[in-house]
Amino acid sequence: MELKLKTISKDGIAEAVSKAELYRYLNEPEESESICHDILAADPENQIALRLLGLAITDEFTGESSDRYAEAEGTFLRLTDAYEQHYCMGLLCERQAKAQMRAGRPPHAVTALFQEAMRRFEAAEKIRPPKNDDAVLRWNRCARLLEKFPKIESPEQEEAFEDHDSAPVQGARRGAKVAR
Repeated sequence: MELKLKTISKDGIAEAVSKAELYRYLNEPEESESICHDILAADPENQIALRLLGLAITDEFTGESSDRYAEAEGTFLRLTDAYEQHYCMGLLCERQAKAQMRAGRPPHAVTALFQEAMRRFEAAEKIRPPKNDDAVLRWNRCARLLEKFPKIESPEQEEAFEDHDSAPVQGARRGAKVAR
């Protein structure tokens, strides 16, 4: 039996999108991802399917090196609306940071990811559609998480590097005889 994937009809895309959303809500991101791939096979630039696919991939993040961060990023970068792209890239960073926290990474190791998410959310906020505060809500959530992190005091200024702190350097040039 040949296992060649079948293509859905363009008329069935709206219903397939609904199913992809439903599977995400049911916490079955792999099912959602599969449906998104079917939608994109029929309509490669379908913005809703691209957004859902990227989100489904981030739903699977565990904080390990096997997370498909680059794949989700590439999917979100295909979004043509600047607001959607900034917002989804913020979600990507936020979800990566949260997954790494669940995997046991210390707060200082994920702070930069939360800060990048916040930069993305700020960019999205500046160009958001009317009555859409999603980027503000996400920025606030990241800020609240960062507020809970223990404050890391800046290390004392290290002593200046002194010549006597280093190994001696011989000034001999290549090929020159060194006196013994």
